[in-house]
Amino acid sequence: MNTTSRTISGIVAATALLGGAMVATAGPAAAASYHCTTSKHSVDNPAYGGVYADNFDFSVQLCAKRSSGNIYTYAKISWDGPAWFVDGPSEFDAARFHLQTKKSVSGPDKVVKWANYTGNKTRLEHGDYKGNGSYTTGVLKYAAGSGRYLADGFLQLDWDKDGKGYRNTTFSASPTV
Repeated sequence: MNTTSRTISGIVAATALLGGAMVATAGPAAAASYHCTTSKHSVDNPAYGGVYADNFDFSVQLCAKRSSGNIYTYAKISWDGPAWFVDGPSEFDAARFHLQTKKSVSGPDKVVKWANYTGNKTRLEHGDYKGNGSYTTGVLKYAAGSGRYLADGFLQLDWDKDGKGYRNTTFSASPTV
């Protein structure tokens, strides 16, 4: 084998060895990744009874991860809304997503931290030209002890002109971490 071939072989071997080391160190980072569940619900506007479709089709991804003794949870809400009212009159008096970090226990899971995220009302009423949009909550951080934890939450919509306040739409919780 000539000198050039040995040099190239050495470089290839070193690259493979370093690449293996890089893959080996990627394990702990993968262990700290989010575990998520996505579920869907269609919600009808109770104040509208006209001929046009008025449902919002929601998809919510609830995610949790454990890292350095903390639990981190968040939600991503996406929707396919009715395009005919984009930028039209107000559809909602209010809208928010109620995110919860829960400790998994026998019986109902215990809420250990929660927050209401209200930034989705305007986005719901002013989606793209097809009525679609999305909103991602902030991340809740909870200093966890032993046990298993999860993300849970529900969408609260207060429809304009129906006089009934918030109506809850629930979604499937994340896997436990």
